[in-house]
This record gives sequence, structure tokens and C-alpha cells, in this order.
Amino acid sequence: MKTLELLSKKISQIPLQSTWYLTDISYMQGIQELYKKQIPQRLKVLREHALIESAISSNRIEGVEVDKSRIGTLIFGKPALRDRNEEEVQGYRNALNLIHSQTTKLSISEKIISQLHRLCRGDIWDAGKYKEKDVDIIQKYADGRQRVRFKTVSPKETQVYIKKTISLWRESMQEKWMHPLILLGALNLDFLCIHPFRDGNGRVSRLLLLLNCYHNGIEVGRYISIERLIENHRERYYETLEESSFKWHEGKHNPWPYINFLLFIMNSAYKEFKERIGLVKESRGTKTEIVHSIIKKQKMPFTIANIQKECPGVSIDMIRHLLKRLKVSGKVKCLGRGKYAQWENV
Repeated sequence: MKTLELLSKKISQIPLQSTWYLTDISYMQGIQELYKKQIPQRLKVLREHALIESAISSNRIEGVEVDKSRIGTLIFGKPALRDRNEEEVQGYRNALNLIHSQTTKLSISEKIISQLHRLCRGDIWDAGKYKEKDVDIIQKYADGRQRVRFKTVSPKETQVYIKKTISLWRESMQEKWMHPLILLGALNLDFLCIHPFRDGNGRVSRLLLLLNCYHNGIEVGRYISIERLIENHRERYYETLEESSFKWHEGKHNPWPYINFLLFIMNSAYKEFKERIGLVKESRGTKTEIVHSIIKKQKMPFTIANIQKECPGVSIDMIRHLLKRLKVSGKVKCLGRGKYAQWENV
């Protein structure tokens, strides 16, 4: 609410860095449309891969992890769920399916926010319900100390703030206060500062981000996991969120660090999209090409686990096999032995 209120004053200038990101994203949107028409079959493979990565990464950011051998079954099957973590990963998959299949029918509203929360939180007692107690953002240190990083909106005021935020969002889009992607970032920041639910706020914020991107023609999240990129830059995500939420309650905060972070993530997604499309020559062998591209990007020594984290839909055996082939061809070398051995590009 407070960020959208700030932007409602129609600030005349935006940071130069924001302008650069918006220019690059606009250019890549055109390429996105070209690829959608020319190579739909290749995009289908990327969509499946992104679905896996998004469900796994968005939950892993919140400390929710599942057995790697179960990932494919959880995302594409209907297995009997073993535990709470599997329920939340599958729930996030269901929320993604809803967004992907009914984008044009889903508007930003209390009903949709509640529905997305209910899906990604599963059968827990307060799924889809606003918090009943204060839920402040606490940072814990290794030595046991902790501090309140941000004091969220009180339960008593939560619904009022959400309603006002949605109203401002609709007004901002109708009156075109600023570029829609900047307004999208402002909405995302306000949602996280309000923190309407006891748990699951981060996941709902990422689902809303994806939905808003689709509404504004930014469909790269269908093919490249926005959630994985946020996870890969998790420290910066939390840093910019804290920086931009400082003095949020007073409406004297600086929203640009967090907004620019989201623009950076979208821009990075498009760059990776372009790179992967260039690698995907045909459906067969696509996983091999994706793993090769991930290995090639490693600047520091890495482990098989590092590669699988970025390719959750690929088996460890396949990654191991590809590394052996690359080793034989002299493109990588192994720096040790055993399960946790490190590898390095030559």
C-alpha cells in the first residue's frame, strides 16, 4: 500500500538502472513472441522444466525440501503424499497450473490471493485465512541472537491494507502512473510488507509476481523459472527487501532497490531463455543440452549436487554420466573422489 501510495504522487523520474532493465526486457518481449510462433515444440520442453524448478525453488527458499527422487512424480503425477513438505510442493504446482491455464480469468483480488495461498499451503488449518497474531520478520544469527528485521502490519489492520493495496493497484494500472513493471514491483513489495498470512507469504508473492507478469505480456516465467533465479540470488533478495522496507510504515522508504532486483530477475530470465532456445535443437536430447549449459556457466569448482539443484528434473545418474563424457573430451576435470567430489571447467 505504502509503495503504491508513494508512486501515486507521479514521481517524474525513475533510476537510470531501472530504465536500462525496462529497455532490455521490452526488446526481449519481441523475441519471445517470435519464438512462440516459430518453435512451439521446443518451448513445451522448457515449460515442463520450468514447472519443476519453480515448485521446488519457491518452497526451498522457505526451507521446504523433498526427496529428489520424488520430484518428477510430485510435479507430474498424483502420488500418495508422504509428508507435509510434499503436500506444499504439490500445492505450489497446483497453483502454477491454475495461473498457467486461467491467466486471463484471474484478476488481482482478495479472492485470488486467498485461493493461491490455500493451494500452496494445502490442508493446513489457516490456508487462505489472514493471520490472527503478529508475524514479524525475525533474523536469527548463528550465535543464537535474533532481531526484528521488519515489523509487519498488525492482524487488525491486515484486511484494510490489502483492500487498499488492491484498489491502488487497479487505479495505478488504469491511470498508467508508471511503467506497469515498476508498478508490479511496487505491489509485490507492499504485499510482502503487509505480510497478510501466518506463513506462505513469500510463495504467494512469487505467484502474484508471475500472474502479473503474464497480465503484462512478460511470459518468460513459463519457460524459465523466476523462482529459481530468485533462489540463486537469495541473499540479494533479502538485502533489497530489507533496504526497501525501511520506513515503509511511514511512507518514507526507498522502493527502488527491491523493484530493481525484480527487474534484474526478469531480465536475467530473458537472457537465459534466449540462451536455452539456442541450445534446444530438438525435443530429444533437450535435458542433455540444458545440463551442459548449466555446467558450462560454472565459474568456480562445483559438485554434482550443485548442478542438480539447478536441474531438479534431471537424475543424478544422468549428470554423472554427462560429466564423465565431458571429462573424457577434456572439457572438465574432477578434483577429488567420492560422492562430494568437486568438478571444474577446463
